[in-house]
Amino acid sequence: MANLEKYRALGGWVEKPDDMQPALEGDVNADVVIVGAGFAGLLAALELARQGAKVVVLEREFAGFGASGRNAGYLAGAGGLEYDLFLKDIGTERARQIIRYYEDAVPFVEGKLEEHGIDCDYNPSGIIRAGIHPSQEKKIRKSMRVSAGLGLHTEFLDGAQMRARGIPPAFLFGEYTATGGTLDPGKYVMGLRRAALRAGVKLYENTPVLSYTEGPVIQVKTPHGVVSAPALMLATNAYTPQLGLLANTVVPLRVSAIETEPLSAAQLASLGWARREGIVTVHWIMESHRLTARNTLLVTTKRLHYPYGSKTPNVPDHDQYRELSAALRDRFPTLKDIGIRACWSGYISFANDALPVVGTTGTNQNIYYSAGCSGHGVATHSMVGHLIAQRIGGTEPALLAAVRHETPRTLPEPFRWCTVNGALAGAAVMDNWLNRNVRDAARPG
Repeated sequence: MANLEKYRALGGWVEKPDDMQPALEGDVNADVVIVGAGFAGLLAALELARQGAKVVVLEREFAGFGASGRNAGYLAGAGGLEYDLFLKDIGTERARQIIRYYEDAVPFVEGKLEEHGIDCDYNPSGIIRAGIHPSQEKKIRKSMRVSAGLGLHTEFLDGAQMRARGIPPAFLFGEYTATGGTLDPGKYVMGLRRAALRAGVKLYENTPVLSYTEGPVIQVKTPHGVVSAPALMLATNAYTPQLGLLANTVVPLRVSAIETEPLSAAQLASLGWARREGIVTVHWIMESHRLTARNTLLVTTKRLHYPYGSKTPNVPDHDQYRELSAALRDRFPTLKDIGIRACWSGYISFANDALPVVGTTGTNQNIYYSAGCSGHGVATHSMVGHLIAQRIGGTEPALLAAVRHETPRTLPEPFRWCTVNGALAGAAVMDNWLNRNVRDAARPG
């Protein structure tokens, strides 16, 4: 098929900025110190700066280096939530509030794009959650019934409606959500970075956090300096357990992506897909497929892996790239000879109930955190940073209160590694069985 050695240690959307901000040297004071310069950290910094606070942001690499520059670029609301993992535990009313949180996050980001003049190739096409085998229709329709009862209204598209929209024929039917769409997450996070610098936020890049001390004034230690502030926000998502927090609540899961070379006009025409809706599948571990503004095709997820001890090594995962390439061939047979432009991997943060994890900790309850984006981070992790900043400023946003809940605990190691990867392996077996059935049905004779 294609050369799968085009691995990028960065996400496929970002490059190291030309105006890298210097690392922290010496001791500084601030009103709030934020660790992590992704969507959540930068939007928190922007809101705090608007309130007049002196804000310092510490970033281990550069803004957007983590999940914010590695994700698939879906600006999505509540579609595809795993209701079976949380509905029974939190109840219908709390679930309605959480649905509202997810749904409100989409227009929140759209507003921030306009407010800060960020051109990130946003295509408000909506998103389709699609089936590739007739057996998946029951799962989609059940999910739609549950979500409708919680206030989320989507549209079922049968085969004729999918073809009328020009959706590639591998996707038989689907659940269409009209809100949201796709964007370039690298351009988005770099736009937030520019806006934060314009707003007077002090950003220190190449500045890893070594430790922090609790108290009325928190001291955050880095290799060459210390930041002192009465409030600390950890906007570190999948990396948070390595800072000594949430290790028994969330786990980092490695996800991967492949991006093709640009499609020719003839190849684009062979697909149809004029509106370029983002497509995710209803496999146990979803595939996602989307066209980019540079006319490449991006395929993500397919397989997940939990590294022992909640580590997050920045390494290639060639097994996953091969799986993604197989999915590309299966779903788009007219592109079977297309080359691969790039491959990369990164980490999402996942809680056992697949819901966000937000709250405060410390002896003075002045350490704020957010994690558990569970693959829905572009919209929700953007908005949660803004909401936490409002709470730091003295306002209790209703949506933030809605998502605060008791998150189920994870098992200690080595049971955690065995349980998580065992469950992921079981899901992969079921997905492989389904994919084989699809291939067999498509085989001539």
